[in-house]
Amino acid sequence: MMMKTFVHRRKDVTEEELMDYSAFCQLLPGASSTQTLTLIGYKRGGVVLAMLTLIIWTLPACCLMALFSFFPMRTTGIFRFIGPMTIGFLAFAAQRAFQVSIRNTITRVILVISTIATFLLFKWPWIFPILLVCGGFVTNLSHKRIPQMEVLPKKIKWGNIWLFAIIFILAGASSELARRNNWPNRRPIIVFENTYRFGSLVFGGGNVLMPMMYEQFVARPQSQQLIQRNPHILRVDRTDFYSGWGMVRAIPGPVFSVASYMGGVAMKDKGTAWQILGCFIGATGIFLPSALLVLFFYPIWHNLKKYATVYRALEGINSVVVGIMIAAGLYMMNDFRSASWKNILLNLAVIGATWLLLLFSKLPSPVIVLFWLGLGWVFLLF
Repeated sequence: MMMKTFVHRRKDVTEEELMDYSAFCQLLPGASSTQTLTLIGYKRGGVVLAMLTLIIWTLPACCLMALFSFFPMRTTGIFRFIGPMTIGFLAFAAQRAFQVSIRNTITRVILVISTIATFLLFKWPWIFPILLVCGGFVTNLSHKRIPQMEVLPKKIKWGNIWLFAIIFILAGASSELARRNNWPNRRPIIVFENTYRFGSLVFGGGNVLMPMMYEQFVARPQSQQLIQRNPHILRVDRTDFYSGWGMVRAIPGPVFSVASYMGGVAMKDKGTAWQILGCFIGATGIFLPSALLVLFFYPIWHNLKKYATVYRALEGINSVVVGIMIAAGLYMMNDFRSASWKNILLNLAVIGATWLLLLFSKLPSPVIVLFWLGLGWVFLLF
């Protein structure tokens, strides 16, 4: 769509520029499609047009997901199959990522280790950044697969990244202070810290964002040890979580807009005004790192892309991402273990059917979501 609109029809950028933007954004954490559009706006009109482009691109989806946060999802039977359908989407994404990212022995080893580590330590929030850093480090130990063709000792100015880092540190510190000192109105701070951290660490788009959000909002609040230390921990009901991820697949726009929904649901019990504030904070927190990173790093992109170290690190990071997706899918299937054998088999059938529809049919994702919603409505009637 970008090629057709911005290259062939409007001629805002050339085909080579668009492909360069896309390759650059794949190297960054955050919403890559959003970052690519932001760069197109940046090229045409500088920072002001870039920010307007970002707002216009994200606003419709964020508003729709914010609206969905006001619906009583957990009592609505039509969402019966949305949970296993979401795992089916994740299984398909993991398969596609496996085909692209797992190509040699070292990536297979990283995949196995990251899958096991993520599954066993899923409730430990530091497991994701640690695995990503380790994966990038390990694939840089060998220079044979991706050799350094040329070394240009150009100086890179890192000063522009300070704003991103300062916000990251302040958000984390404020969230910890609010928790330890039991601030009465700390929840907006925690929502911003959570979503800003997601936007800063997610490599691989929405399919990796989902397990990170599940760990933060659903899995961690189930830990009794954590509840004793923090009885007011931010939590999202499992049914609400799956429903939100199902709905974000059914609407146009960036998948990261699901943060607007999660922010609203996390603050639903405090009233309408707080819920609207949660939707706004969630959307702002998730997309702000993407904008800061892409606008700050792109001026030095032509220097960075000459260094093989960047691509070696990405090889390991992508392998870890596949492991995280596989482990998350397996972990989420634990939600079905308390159901009857009949329901377990039905959930597995939904997971398999979703995967097969994505693999062999040309049906767009919204149609598949609407199909399972319709089937849930039929089951509700009969």
